Amino acid sequence: MSTTTDVAPYTVVIGLEVHVQLLTQSKLFCACRNRFGDPPNTNVCPVCLGMPGVLPVMNRQAFELALRAAVALNCKIARFTKWDRKNYYYPDLPKNYQISQYDLPFSSDGYLEIPVEGGTKRVGIIRVHLEEDAGKLLHGEGGKRSQVDLNRAGTPLLEIVTRPDMNSPAEARTFLEELRLLLRYLEVSDCNMQEGSLRCDANINLHVHHNGEIIATPIVEVKNMNSFRAVERAMAYEMERQYEEWKRTGARLGEVPKETRGWDENRNITVSQRRKEEASDYRYFPEPDLVPVTVTEEELERVRESIGELPAQRRLRFISGYALPEYDARVIVEQGKKFADYFERVARGLEHAKNASNWMLQDVLRTLNERGWTIEEFPIAAEKLCDLIRRVERREVNTHAAREVFAEMLEGGGDPGEIIERKGLAMVSDEDALRQVVAAVLDKNPKVIEDFKKKKGKKRAQVAGFVRGLVMRETRGKADASLVEKLVNEMIVERAGVGFDS
Repeated sequence: MSTTTDVAPYTVVIGLEVHVQLLTQSKLFCACRNRFGDPPNTNVCPVCLGMPGVLPVMNRQAFELALRAAVALNCKIARFTKWDRKNYYYPDLPKNYQISQYDLPFSSDGYLEIPVEGGTKRVGIIRVHLEEDAGKLLHGEGGKRSQVDLNRAGTPLLEIVTRPDMNSPAEARTFLEELRLLLRYLEVSDCNMQEGSLRCDANINLHVHHNGEIIATPIVEVKNMNSFRAVERAMAYEMERQYEEWKRTGARLGEVPKETRGWDENRNITVSQRRKEEASDYRYFPEPDLVPVTVTEEELERVRESIGELPAQRRLRFISGYALPEYDARVIVEQGKKFADYFERVARGLEHAKNASNWMLQDVLRTLNERGWTIEEFPIAAEKLCDLIRRVERREVNTHAAREVFAEMLEGGGDPGEIIERKGLAMVSDEDALRQVVAAVLDKNPKVIEDFKKKKGKKRAQVAGFVRGLVMRETRGKADASLVEKLVNEMIVERAGVGFDS
């Protein structure tokens, strides 16, 4: 693995081209449904099939979603932008061209800050532009036959092109994770890589440190990476492959052309596919059937106002405003905007927001994962969960009993106070009453005192823990656990005549 220190043999340089499918009801230039999973070739029409004489009509919602993303990515928004035809010939592109943007994209010169060790790093964004997607080829076993599904042809894509600012596979993965989180927060895309809603190509080369010089290897574009883990692994493999290639070719390296390679998930290697295309290969020219798009300052201001707080800002506020650990803030925000909203509604009514975080990251998140629910489907209202946790804070009920209440609320709703009263779960915190219970447990188990005397160090603590468990069982889990611990420790030492450390 390379680093940017003076002793490293090379520095890896990575830029990403990310394609994001937008959350629109219909395609970019026709009224066909934009929906994953339908039978092949059912969401098609003369426009997206490229029939002669048809005319495209721009999807306004797609442009507005793209605008939200570009503003959130700190891009400069062009007041005038046009469409272009990108010409290439492939079985899943029935028109033999793709409507895209070339020299006048609607946004450029942005950035996204990503967390790195010791702080943050700003990754520059060259451009964000709109284009239509191609269809999808389905390859049969053995590669002897391929079929084409054109349901995806014409769906709206946002292409996000970064500057080559990432210097490790981990940074590339982090950028993608932060971008996905941002776009989900904005409700621009679901960014589901398994369904192709987010796809990524990477451009990677090395700056080799050799005899006091820095020698750049040819840029390689890597495709076919269908997960963040695959991106990280492909980059790690490719940088080592390029370094070995540089050592092998030496001075002849300048003769090696730019190349497109594909990631082979099964073999964990990249394989050569073709020479990398240049812009001239696509023979761009202005799309004659679509008018240019203009954006007013009023429209931009409306978009800025609608964006609200972004994930990175929310993480920092959770840490500073709610005194959450960095880990808790990160995980809560990563679950999505609605999950974080729910957390805030719970936390605002508590003395310590960390208590809300503990319940959200343990009980709530576990339940959502086990049952396949979203937070919108979670049956316990935030106000009622807050009420339950607040009763734990006030020592009206202990955590064990509170989880029993939580389980009943999960299945049948109800009010925490009513459930606690009906089931007799109120905390037993009367010291005299608990002292009697501890004494009774020790009387029934005289062997415990002998064990305590014989054991040493941590093993004596284990004996005391066993007694605490017996006491909690006697009180049906309702006792104040901290008080039980105090009384057991005192009374077992008193009866044994030795302390924990003796």
